[in-house]
Amino acid sequence: MSDFHQTGVISTLHRLGRRDIVSLERELLAHAEGRPIALVLPCLYSELHDVALKGIIDQLKHVPYLSQVIVSVDGAPTREHFDEMCLAFSGVRTVDGGAPTLLWNDGPRLQALIRTLADEGLDPGPAGKGRGVWLAMGAVIAADRARMIAVHDCDIRDYSRELLARLCYPIANRNTNYEFVKGYYARVTDRIYGRVTRLFMTPFLRAMRSVLGPNPLLEFLDSFRFPLAGECAMTTDLARSIRIPADWGLEVGMLVEVYRACSLKRIAQVELIDNYDHKHRDLSETDASTGLHRMVADIGASLIRNLASYGIEFDAGFLNTLTAAYVRLAQDAVARYHDGAALNGLPFDRHEEELAVETFQSALRGAGLDFVRDPMGAPQIPNWNRVTSAVPGFLPELQRAIEADAADGPGGQWMLAGA
Repeated sequence: MSDFHQTGVISTLHRLGRRDIVSLERELLAHAEGRPIALVLPCLYSELHDVALKGIIDQLKHVPYLSQVIVSVDGAPTREHFDEMCLAFSGVRTVDGGAPTLLWNDGPRLQALIRTLADEGLDPGPAGKGRGVWLAMGAVIAADRARMIAVHDCDIRDYSRELLARLCYPIANRNTNYEFVKGYYARVTDRIYGRVTRLFMTPFLRAMRSVLGPNPLLEFLDSFRFPLAGECAMTTDLARSIRIPADWGLEVGMLVEVYRACSLKRIAQVELIDNYDHKHRDLSETDASTGLHRMVADIGASLIRNLASYGIEFDAGFLNTLTAAYVRLAQDAVARYHDGAALNGLPFDRHEEELAVETFQSALRGAGLDFVRDPMGAPQIPNWNRVTSAVPGFLPELQRAIEADAADGPGGQWMLAGA
């Protein structure tokens, strides 16, 4: 059983025991009549052959309350690859019996629309999770059937539909009155995982607070127990108005946008499940272009640019002080996690943990120096309000492109039923 403490500046909705999933879904089905729910799944074609995605699809076949299921597919270079993904989701149905809507992000139709935006000065950035989520949100907005959107990753190895129900509930239930919800969970199976959160994100935020003193944005970010979780939910009105990064800074950038757009009383974090396991990435300590090294560089860049937008100055001297403070706090964290692992009989490689801190220090310093050289960096993806203002017909064109891609496939008729 979870603790029940309320800490930080946002509401924490704990998992206090186990609620019967059937009764929870029955209540969600009733709430969804007034606030229809769309599920967005950013997905790679390569995940199709992973046991995690197969398990997710099997669970989604039994979810009774979704008005839309939008699968944003990246890494499918040919029509045959996309058709494989379409057929994999063919057994999933929405509340009215409709089929999922799949976006072929690498297909010629969506690529032409992406080029149209770039020509208008609204480039949505390179392929990646951020752009995939953004396009899927556009599909939800274009269809105008849902009033809230839930998002989760497709590499969750121990997925259950309870995770989705708990993620949706705080927004679907109008009595709780939230606009944005972030999921959290423990990252412990045979050992303690979640290195980027444990050894970078939390020590970085606390290093900033130790150097700068009290800061409302830092306090907000540090209130989240797992700020880098891929699971979140929001109203469609909020989805229209926020800008997000296209790279690994997606989760951090989204939180900062939510901070700007929402009252703190309408933001919550919800405990989804006891434990969470997904695909683990290599540290890649000698290659800053891949693995956790690249992830931390992108997250660090997003944090630095967003904090700078609130008036924090990042010059070389400040960066040196911040890096030293980060390393000290991260090393202290390693010692604490070592002690916790020892008490619970879990293996703990202290050398690997220290190596991760050194790698993250290098990534942080690189992100800081890049900011000093180019304070603006890569722009965020424009929000949908701006896109519809600049290109009024874009959302209908997006919907037509999605429907045309569906009609071209071997399962065209059942796919169009969900478009």
